[in-house]
Amino acid sequence: MNTIKVRTTQNVEVEYAIASVGDRILAYLVDGAVYVGAMIILGMVIGLLRPSGGGGLWGVLLVLPFLFYHLLCEIFLSGQSLGKRAMDIKVIKLSGQPPSVGDYLLRWVFRLLDITLSSGFVALITLVVNGRGQRLGDLAAGTSVIKTQVYHRRNPFQVKLEEEYAIVFPEVAALTDQDMALIRKLLHKAIQNQNETLLSRISERVQEVLEIRPEMTDRDFLKTVIKDYYHLTAGVEA
Repeated sequence: MNTIKVRTTQNVEVEYAIASVGDRILAYLVDGAVYVGAMIILGMVIGLLRPSGGGGLWGVLLVLPFLFYHLLCEIFLSGQSLGKRAMDIKVIKLSGQPPSVGDYLLRWVFRLLDITLSSGFVALITLVVNGRGQRLGDLAAGTSVIKTQVYHRRNPFQVKLEEEYAIVFPEVAALTDQDMALIRKLLHKAIQNQNETLLSRISERVQEVLEIRPEMTDRDFLKTVIKDYYHLTAGVEA
């Protein structure tokens, strides 16, 4: 599985799995089904409501909203069309910042060459050659399309469920599975590289989010947070 690393605005490196060509083709087909279904429904509504004459104008009104489908979806659905959302993929900015309206606009403009005029051939070739989940529109906008889950190869901190375990920091309930995956990955990286600066930075950030000040080392604190979260969520699921 191809991955891509993005350094966030907090100077933390996050690794994502790149959306495969198959993911993007399936998302395109889902969007196509949305097009067809919506146009049929809208066409029936216009057919019932329109006055006699002006067929050309009504035809434009029928097609116009769908010309901006991808642009509007990506702007208002945070980098996803309905097809992308169905496939759990989305557009991100490689700089680590959220994509801007201008970035989405660039992708939309290049879509004419990437997909519409070439039936997707240009996009397919660019994706295969580039290897970073980028068609021409992505190259121009500095974006890529990734799987929405944070990628981690292996869980470096397996936690064994203990029946008598007492939660140390109940505040970990505010974290998400994605937060925990990122904490595990960064803690493993810090320990593996003996990077005390990164270890301290992770600990400080988690403490800020949870609004706590533990009396233990950064390493012990983060391991306890992981253990607490596992036991707390395991209890909820049970």
